[in-house]
Amino acid sequence: MSDSPPQQPSHSPHGGRGEGGGHGPAQGPRSHPGGPAAGPEPTTLLLAGARLTDGRTVDVRLGGGGRIQAVGTPGSLPAPALSRVDLTGYLLLPAPAEPHAHGDTALTADGEGPVSHAPDDVQRRATEAALLQLGHGATALRSHVRIGDVHGLGPMEAVLQARRSLRGLTDLTTVAVPRLLTGVAGADGLAMLRDAVKMGASVIGGCPDLDPDPTGFVDAVLELAAEHGCPVDLHTDGDDPARLARLAAMAGGLRPGVGIGPCGGLSRLPLDVATRAADRLAAAGVRVTCLPQGDCAALERRGLRTAPVRLLRAAGVRVSAGSGALRDAGNPVGRGDPLEAAYLLASQGGLRAAEAYETVSACAREAMGLPEVRVEAGFPAELLAVRGDRIAGVLSLAYSRIVIHRGRVVARTSAVREYCDSAVAVALDLPRQGRTEPGP
Repeated sequence: MSDSPPQQPSHSPHGGRGEGGGHGPAQGPRSHPGGPAAGPEPTTLLLAGARLTDGRTVDVRLGGGGRIQAVGTPGSLPAPALSRVDLTGYLLLPAPAEPHAHGDTALTADGEGPVSHAPDDVQRRATEAALLQLGHGATALRSHVRIGDVHGLGPMEAVLQARRSLRGLTDLTTVAVPRLLTGVAGADGLAMLRDAVKMGASVIGGCPDLDPDPTGFVDAVLELAAEHGCPVDLHTDGDDPARLARLAAMAGGLRPGVGIGPCGGLSRLPLDVATRAADRLAAAGVRVTCLPQGDCAALERRGLRTAPVRLLRAAGVRVSAGSGALRDAGNPVGRGDPLEAAYLLASQGGLRAAEAYETVSACAREAMGLPEVRVEAGFPAELLAVRGDRIAGVLSLAYSRIVIHRGRVVARTSAVREYCDSAVAVALDLPRQGRTEPGP
């Protein structure tokens, strides 16, 4: 079968760009103002001929409320959809989410001289990075943003502005990341952290490993999080079992919850020590976000090893996977692709393909406090269609993708593979798409 782009919606959507600008994401049809329409709901979208992970081929109807209205056998759903996308040859999945991004420093690896933290530059980078990750399939992102030092709250303000400009294309939330919170130097950091929460940061973070008093740092974060009802998402290498034990004891019972990552240091501990640490994290309900594609610049590079995902899962820890650095100092070639993170966990982390994809979809959404997604009626229409028929093949060759956010197509990537004319290519029906007319 040709690896050609999917059929475009049968009725062209109004408007060519999303709220954040740019040329990639596609707009869905708009509702018509006024009284009830004589025909069907104008924002209905029909996904036709999609394959599910259980092997079924189905039609999926999405409603204007951003939810899945119905799932049925091909041709069984009423035909009032104004837009139709042919997903023949595509596997339809719950969309991934990105629980560990760094939008303020993304795309800086190739720059000359010091990285600019001017608000306009940060906003541009954060917006471009979010759109790149949206194109990969992530319809929700959690971006860790550094605050304090000479830059103050400027980067946070810029990423929050990017969040507003991206509304309708992707859901972007921010984590305020102070450097120090204890001692005389930490007083300013604590005051700035409070201001960041007031500005709109929805998660409190930081790296206790870099504070002279890691326990005091965690205590300050947890106290402020409890005061404001915010989740906590901390950077830690996880190579100090005593420090992890203290964190677990302090974090137990905090709602809405505590997450840590990337915890690559756990892989360097003796097996029995790492197992006890995992048991303590599980008992406290602390989640772990690993970074299979490499570390992030928030931590000192101590040996790029991924957290022991199988060990953590066996202990009952909820493990999600993030991308970390996106072409910045932490990883100059980072792709920000959740399917690559899942691929690495399947190829090197010992997880089955379905388990690996779960770490970047269901587990990532859960870590971010987002509602569950299933390809069933009533669930949010946060979906990713990837050319392929099985999850293992999708993780191996995830080229063509269609991303659906709140019930509309917001991004497409269409890959075309061509082979030179030959009897072998014709006989084997190798996937290709040739030009129908001569051209450059």
